Amino acid sequence: MAKIFQVSARAGMTRVVEPIARSLLRAGVSPNAVTISGTLGVLVGALGFGARGHLVAGALIVTVFALTDLLDGTMARMSGGSTRFGAFLDSSMDRVADSAVFGAVAFYLATEGDRAGLAAALICLAAGGLVSYVKARAEGLGMTCNVGIAERTERLLIVGVGGLLAELLHPVALPIALWLLAAVSLFTVGQRMRHVYRQAQQADVPGGTG
Repeated sequence: MAKIFQVSARAGMTRVVEPIARSLLRAGVSPNAVTISGTLGVLVGALGFGARGHLVAGALIVTVFALTDLLDGTMARMSGGSTRFGAFLDSSMDRVADSAVFGAVAFYLATEGDRAGLAAALICLAAGGLVSYVKARAEGLGMTCNVGIAERTERLLIVGVGGLLAELLHPVALPIALWLLAAVSLFTVGQRMRHVYRQAQQADVPGGTG
């Protein structure tokens, strides 16, 4: 599901993103500058609006600036490919943005006295980081880990829809979305660990806890 969604979404956005990417490159804007700007925008949407209960505005701002993740990648490709630092910066800023989003949701639910929703948000925060860590660690060991039903795009989509429905229809929509996301995130961690285990077994890689 994750791959189908990402491929179709990226294909649909290509015609919109590429002209913007070309214009920014001609203006001397670097992909790294776009990465940092996008992260700052997500922080404003999450902490400045979402954490204060303005869920629709927060979700819309986060969504718009999260799209820079596609824009900076396109710019890097057009300018000859991503540098190692660019890839490192992009991944690091993704973690900052994700932490801000789920931290803001957790803060908002805490102020509302929704303990169940708060617990779900904290699980999503931890599980989201683990999903990314498992992939990064596997790739650092020379293995692949491009599997899972809840990658970054799906996680942001689920929590964004939950926030919109909570403000437009009923507050319970957000905790429901978070518990759904917590479940699929933990399932994704299991998927990735199983995938890496199979590769390690086939390659006869020694196990360890270090």
